[in-house]
Amino acid sequence: MTETPNKKPAGRKATISREDIMDAALRLVGPNRSISTLSLREITREAGIAPNSFYRHFESTEELAVTIIDLAGSTLRTVVGQARFKTQELNKGIVRKSVETFIEQLYADGHYLPILLREGIVGTDRYKDAVRQQLAFFEQELTDDIISIGKRAGKVPMRPELIARGITRLVFAMGADALEMPKEKHPEIIDQMVIIIKMLFAGAHVLNDEP
Repeated sequence: MTETPNKKPAGRKATISREDIMDAALRLVGPNRSISTLSLREITREAGIAPNSFYRHFESTEELAVTIIDLAGSTLRTVVGQARFKTQELNKGIVRKSVETFIEQLYADGHYLPILLREGIVGTDRYKDAVRQQLAFFEQELTDDIISIGKRAGKVPMRPELIARGITRLVFAMGADALEMPKEKHPEIIDQMVIIIKMLFAGAHVLNDEP
């Protein structure tokens, strides 16, 4: 008899990893549900394990949630950073490609961007702190890229760390708006984000030229 592919095994699993538990939680969160609403019972049932097995890997559901937020941030930084690097190599519009890649993550597997956008607003204080830490990582990596690109162009804009902070806060705030919009509205919000980011760079260069 042929087995049904991808069918979830019945009963509890003999062994399970941290990644298995995180995957189970991510399946429950989906695009419109906060991690903070997940119960231990839901997570262990989805993962196919007993509660005691959960505690071998995480001290609490809160620790699990913070670990997922950290994973979401590192995954997004990698995806957007790779897009930014590839765009530089191809000599295409780096701002637009970066923004497009960011917004595309609203629908990517894992729901990492929705997790960051949501938990930074409705999560617990610990979750919000974890999201703020991820934003700081985004800002630092973007600052380094702005300096590197500016040096290659022969002109580093004024206060690159403030430009990076402004861009990061902008894309996350407008990304949260996009999360609530129908997908057909996203090209419009992408255009707006691109224009505002270019304005930030233009303004920084003007300030740099002032005596």
